[in-house]
Amino acid sequence: MFSAIARIFRTPDLRKKIAFSLGIVALFRLGSFIPAPFVDFGNVQACLAANQGTSGLYELVNLFSGGALLQLSVFALGIMPYITASIIVQLLRVVIPHFETLYKEGASGQSTLTQYTRYLTIALGILQSTTLITVARSGALFGTSASSECSQLITNDAWYAIMLMVITMTAGTGVIMWMGELITERGIGNGMSLLIFTSIAARFPNSLGSIGQQKGLDILLIVIVVGLLVVAAVVFVEQSQRRIPVQYAKRMVGRRTYGGNNTYIPIKVNMAGVVPVIFASSLLYLPALIAQFNQPAAGQSPAAWVTWVTNNLTKGDHPLYMLLYFLLIVGFTYFYVAITFNPEEVADNMKKYGGFIPGIRAGRPTAEYLDFVLTRVTLPGALYLGLIALLPLIAFSAIGADQNFPFGGASILIIVGVGLETVKQIDSQLQQRHYEGLLR
Repeated sequence: MFSAIARIFRTPDLRKKIAFSLGIVALFRLGSFIPAPFVDFGNVQACLAANQGTSGLYELVNLFSGGALLQLSVFALGIMPYITASIIVQLLRVVIPHFETLYKEGASGQSTLTQYTRYLTIALGILQSTTLITVARSGALFGTSASSECSQLITNDAWYAIMLMVITMTAGTGVIMWMGELITERGIGNGMSLLIFTSIAARFPNSLGSIGQQKGLDILLIVIVVGLLVVAAVVFVEQSQRRIPVQYAKRMVGRRTYGGNNTYIPIKVNMAGVVPVIFASSLLYLPALIAQFNQPAAGQSPAAWVTWVTNNLTKGDHPLYMLLYFLLIVGFTYFYVAITFNPEEVADNMKKYGGFIPGIRAGRPTAEYLDFVLTRVTLPGALYLGLIALLPLIAFSAIGADQNFPFGGASILIIVGVGLETVKQIDSQLQQRHYEGLLR
């Protein structure tokens, strides 16, 4: 392993790519601490110290921004607008036939879809930055029970100041998107994923330190041991797949013989990745967000539905919240897998090139068999995603770690997934220049 790492730094081209990627990552983290115009940096830091973490309503967005959201920095929105835009464009392929046609055109069509994703990212950046500034002006960014300092985060309420803040945060989202594409083109690849990895990993030391200070060294050691076990389990499941054997018949084209080889269709246990967790979290945040904007005036009691939402759908340790979260993740997993993997399309492509599954007739029987296997494999994957996502909530009930528990939910899935993919990228580039790669 150490000799392989030494070969990485002895290879000039690969060394430059890694250095370039690390430089972009450093600039990305630097922008997360530069406050936007007209933001009172002192009050923001005081509120962060007083609240010891994030508000549950903005926990997911703050996670993907590396903590920059609640600091109201120039990179406050992080990579979240791009993630949302990518998911929306992917889902629109099912609704809009033109998008599906572009996807099937190859590189040129997918380049057009990428351009649509960029435009939608900027539009979502404007919307989300406006919402964030509005919430910060109302004093509800750190919750309704926050101190008076948290209602004075913005020093200038004039229209031009608000517009400048919106433009700055939206431009920050565009710069992050550009940085990710630079890493993909000139660095080690997976630019957007690597920036998300950086945002989440940057919060690990602070989270573990907070657990150590609040709960003691023994609880910290238990959390680390549990975290290592969770990482090992996630790696095992993420690498697990059901391989469906496929044989291709021999074909004579002129004097040459084509086909006749054996391969397989890999169906991963977790084909949906982290997307169902994001969907479920976003959907559960909507009632809390609506209730927050329907708070009564001073001296008046809140509406019954606002009280019910506040008591049941804003507390992660509430049994109803956990149950809905788990069921939404399972449902969205089946939904997303059904969109991204089309058994009929796979069966048609196999039939077109003379491929078949041993013991299964080509055409419709093959599509039905693939759908049957996919449904059965998706069930453990959906249950696995639900259990991993509930880990932080269970940790809150057990040891009171709440947001400080880093080994669970979307964070650990992204950390492991991006880490494995990055190692594979480096390994493949190393094998192009040496007989041996990073992995043995």
